[in-house]
Amino acid sequence: MTDLLPARITPADEIVTAEILPAEIVTRPVHSAADFAVSAAAREAVLAGIPASTRRAYAADWSAFTAWCAEHGRVSLPVTAETVTEYVTHLTVTPSAKTGRPLAPSSIERALAAIRTMHNAADEAPPQTKAARKVLSGYRERLALSKDPASRTRKADPAVPDALRMMLATLDRSTLAGKRDAALLLLGYACAARVSELAALDIADVKDTPDGLLVSVYRRKIKAFTETAVPYGKIPETCPVRAVRDLLAAMAEAGRTSGPLLVRIDRHGRIAPPLTRGGKQIGDPSGRMTADAIADVVSRIAEAAGLEGRWTGHSLRRGFATAARRAGAALERIGRHGGWADGSKALLGYLEEGDRWTDNPVTGL
Repeated sequence: MTDLLPARITPADEIVTAEILPAEIVTRPVHSAADFAVSAAAREAVLAGIPASTRRAYAADWSAFTAWCAEHGRVSLPVTAETVTEYVTHLTVTPSAKTGRPLAPSSIERALAAIRTMHNAADEAPPQTKAARKVLSGYRERLALSKDPASRTRKADPAVPDALRMMLATLDRSTLAGKRDAALLLLGYACAARVSELAALDIADVKDTPDGLLVSVYRRKIKAFTETAVPYGKIPETCPVRAVRDLLAAMAEAGRTSGPLLVRIDRHGRIAPPLTRGGKQIGDPSGRMTADAIADVVSRIAEAAGLEGRWTGHSLRRGFATAARRAGAALERIGRHGGWADGSKALLGYLEEGDRWTDNPVTGL
């Protein structure tokens, strides 16, 4: 029996640490300066991931900030938390050259975002903004208590079906410009598209099917293409499928069967030739409309229809979300159709406005 027992049982206090370590101990690598460096090309690539309109706004905000710093003997890069706090205080009390009033809170938020973005792009630590945001919070409350319109976020009015019908009634749809504008309104609404997404559409992105149109839309916010189904409308005058087909047929007669779907049209009703300024070509040589031009068309048509309020290119997207919700469409179906990110606060805001009357908790009490 004794032969089956170990010669000696080692007490627990005699077990050394080395006995429970792996045979080889892998040492952690030491980072060098190169591991924390970002090249100019990489910084440009990071900035390229920000929408062009946002980059332009950030550039303007940064230019204003650096000018203020130079004027007040402060360093803009890298900036201190104290300088940011002073700058935000300055923005809340100083009239802007454009409006003659201090900037709205949302504009000041964007200025803070621009400062942080430029620091990241320059490989500098962004400043702390806790105190600056306290200043901004107090400014918001001051505006709200005084009933200042700047305390409310300005929103585009939603182009719901009744408004769309009024807008379409102002168009001469026998002309190329009228066909384009009708397709712009109805396709923008049916796809819940942003104006930048509409501007990017090519003729090849619109596929005709027996059930309607299948439109390949690049959704900028989620960085992905969606195949958006656009069915026939019940009424021919407000049918997006028929409107797009009319436009494509008219463009084919004008010799355009490829390239951008929405193009500039001159006052003579012709697809506009390339623009030049000072002998140099400007704009898209194919005549593609810009996002700003599309937004201007929506605003102009709304004004012609006698619609009051604030009408922008975003009115089409908001109108779709509001009308779809009132018609009983599910949240996830609306979000997927329009390319909203999951949990989008903007979409939830639109739906709450759509539910304001149709799903009011006071009803029936």
